[in-house]
Amino acid sequence: QMDVHGRIREVLAETIREELAPEHQQLSTEDLIKALRQRGIIDDVMKELKFVTDVNEKERTSAPKPSTHFVDREPPALKKTNIDPTRRYLYLQVLGGRAFLEHLQEPEPLPGQICSTFTLCLHFRNQRFRSKPVPCACEPDFHDGFLLEVHKDSLGDGSKMVDATTMLSICDPVHMVLIKTDTFGETTLVASYFLEWRSVLAAENGITNVAVELLGVGTESKVSVGVLNIRLEMYPQLNKTLSPEITNTQFALERQKTAEKERLFLVYAKQWWREYLQIRPTHNVRLVKIFAQDENGVNRPVCSYIRPLRAGRLLDTPRQAARFVSVLGYERAPVIGGGGGKQEQWCTLLAFLCRNKGDCEDHANLLCSLLLGFGLEAFVCVGTKAKGVPHTWVMTCGTDGTITFWESLTGHRYIHRPINPDDPPLVEQPKPLYPYRTIGCIFNHQKFLGNCQPSDAVEVCVFDLHDESKWKSMSGEAIKSVCFPGTTSSVPPFPPLCASAIDAAVTSNEIELQLRILVSEHRKDLGLSTVWDDHLSYLLSPALAAYELERTTGISAGNEEFQDAERREDGHTFKGFPIHFVYRNARRAFATCLRSPFCEDIICCRGDQVRLAVRVRVFTYPESACAVWIMFACKYRSVL
Repeated sequence: QMDVHGRIREVLAETIREELAPEHQQLSTEDLIKALRQRGIIDDVMKELKFVTDVNEKERTSAPKPSTHFVDREPPALKKTNIDPTRRYLYLQVLGGRAFLEHLQEPEPLPGQICSTFTLCLHFRNQRFRSKPVPCACEPDFHDGFLLEVHKDSLGDGSKMVDATTMLSICDPVHMVLIKTDTFGETTLVASYFLEWRSVLAAENGITNVAVELLGVGTESKVSVGVLNIRLEMYPQLNKTLSPEITNTQFALERQKTAEKERLFLVYAKQWWREYLQIRPTHNVRLVKIFAQDENGVNRPVCSYIRPLRAGRLLDTPRQAARFVSVLGYERAPVIGGGGGKQEQWCTLLAFLCRNKGDCEDHANLLCSLLLGFGLEAFVCVGTKAKGVPHTWVMTCGTDGTITFWESLTGHRYIHRPINPDDPPLVEQPKPLYPYRTIGCIFNHQKFLGNCQPSDAVEVCVFDLHDESKWKSMSGEAIKSVCFPGTTSSVPPFPPLCASAIDAAVTSNEIELQLRILVSEHRKDLGLSTVWDDHLSYLLSPALAAYELERTTGISAGNEEFQDAERREDGHTFKGFPIHFVYRNARRAFATCLRSPFCEDIICCRGDQVRLAVRVRVFTYPESACAVWIMFACKYRSVL
């Protein structure tokens, strides 16, 4: 806001002109600081140097918004917190990018024209940051600074400022995820990179510049996508820096330790698999997944993708957590070319959240982590759906032995009652409602169990996890050695969830207005006029609220009043069509609605005194995820 750099440059130029004119003497740093202090700039900066955090803690009370489409776009309220002088900070500046060759041909965007953008997301020790979006280009113009707090929680809050030696033991990397957003608002994951920031501890003046080469994701994990210029600086400055030998030795030791642990786990996993195959030769076709590749093509034990995750005040119940995970977008990992093979890519949590969409494994891992955070005994199940399609879902075990399956893509829950194949034919068997066919293994952050029952069909599966003849378990110690938080294993810590930055009322209004225009134009093309009934639109609200409540809690409520209100219109026929989306693109939603004959019937309704209504209700969830409910309705005079 103050353009500090610009003002300091002016003063320095002026000082150098004044002081150096008489005889070319050398100016020391002290002289320059004195000059800045004389002009009061340092005091201004110290007053202004406040470090901005989003107001997630306070309940947001948004100003009453007009219901027209002239909406004042207020930026979210930002709370200012002064820099804590007793803490150490790492100031990370991103000073532009280069060699993003895929964008070599991009034309310069015209002023006001919507173009594709890059956004950089960072996570470091429970802090998350996001850069301003910059237009995609061969040399994207990133200019952002992030202030990361480096503090050892184990030392307690009131402890003295950490020194270089203590910081050397903080082995968390800065996780950077680069997202591309196209002109339609669709996001793609461009790169995911772990920055080793501790090289700054051995840098002279506590400042170092690094050129970070970003590699692609998935099938392109060996291909360079571009280079970011990054400058790291410790604040306040270190009294004494470490020698490069010390830092390099520390990194080498950590790598060696991690490699040894991973080697031992691999030896153990091979032995376990050999024993598992000796139980029954048919076990080799069961879906027992011990390792999975992340977005960078690194093989990690599946247990490391899960950790108990608490959502703070953002989610209140396990069912609300399931609803949140189900409204994150679903997208299979992209494959170049045909062949029908499924590209495997389990994303790290930051990459999944920043992109706001992912494959079924990403959804299942997040849901399992959230349910563990709520104190449930949860597992991810690996198996197949109908037609042998590989699938993952979540299972919870109640203390009374109740087994519940949670479908992470829809939020549906199913109680599992196994069929006993030894029962006489007259005994009535439960009819399974869930879509799952076979189950190969289950796992969470501490356990891994392979299914060794005679059949891997879910309907006959017994989930007595302590029975060694039904489930072969892996050693908890072995899993802990590579998956435990705090081990130097290659798994990044989980980022905290962020509150939604979307204003539900404003977004609902915007989509509703766009849909009105689309409907009016569509009817005009058919030679029909359009009369909107605002009162009828308002009457649709309770129905949409009831649908969302039912999706979240499984309880249906409040529909009686809605039906009573719409029946009051004597001599008129009412038709309504609700539909649910997880994206906010009105044109795309309208095109989907027209494919439904019911909806088309309403939108293209002909008759006497036809009144149309459309109501949109956006329900916001953490991470800018949204459930968008749309209801089209019409009423007309019954002539029959």
